[in-house]
Amino acid sequence: MTDDSDPDGEPERGADHPFSEGEGFADPEGFDLDPPELSVDPSEVDPVDSRVLTDLLDERQLGSEDVDVEELIDVGLSYIEINRYEQATETFERAARFAADDRLEQEAWVNKGAAHAELEEYDAAIGAYREALSIDADSEHAASAETNLAYALWESGQTEQALDHAERAVERDHRFGQGWYNRGFFLLERGLAEEAVDNFDNALRLGFRNAEVLEEKARALEEVGEDEQAEEVAEEARELREQAEEELVRDRQRTRNA
Repeated sequence: MTDDSDPDGEPERGADHPFSEGEGFADPEGFDLDPPELSVDPSEVDPVDSRVLTDLLDERQLGSEDVDVEELIDVGLSYIEINRYEQATETFERAARFAADDRLEQEAWVNKGAAHAELEEYDAAIGAYREALSIDADSEHAASAETNLAYALWESGQTEQALDHAERAVERDHRFGQGWYNRGFFLLERGLAEEAVDNFDNALRLGFRNAEVLEEKARALEEVGEDEQAEEVAEEARELREQAEEELVRDRQRTRNA
């Protein structure tokens, strides 16, 4: 529903659920995870060895009697970075339980929901997002919680509720590009292609621009008979996807040569 779609238009898992960056949610433009750097001595261990990283993260999570909630959130995000989603859910829940600050508690619950969603545990994800919204429905994290909740509801077959929460996401933050994209996706799935185009345009204007947004916009344009414009948008999507793939190859080459 966000960053990855399959050929049939169904969303793939991956970057559908925005995580915070350990100090609140940044202005949503893409959903790459950005956890803090791990303290690894490259002369002693391979920094991409997830087993070693997991041991280090476990030490950071359990090594202090005084729980540092912000540190726990950072640890949870680092677990996400190495695809250790179960450990991430446990860490975020621990952070939420110990948080004295509502902002941090809500951030932890939203991240916990996103980690559950990566595991396709949508009931648990829905519960975590509802916990987050019960703390403060008008906070800086509310729009992220609403749009993530919408996706989880969609995946669990509750499509009517999904659209409701997608609409609430953009009501809470009119500059939330991810929310406009999600709302457009749901509208398109319900056959409201013209309105979906407007939502995709809002997302693009707000800087939420990637191949998936353009692909869905192209699909909506086809539905309303704008075939020529649809092809132009689809071509732009293909170019962006090729650029992203080239960057990924370069990043992997730099990692191997480092």
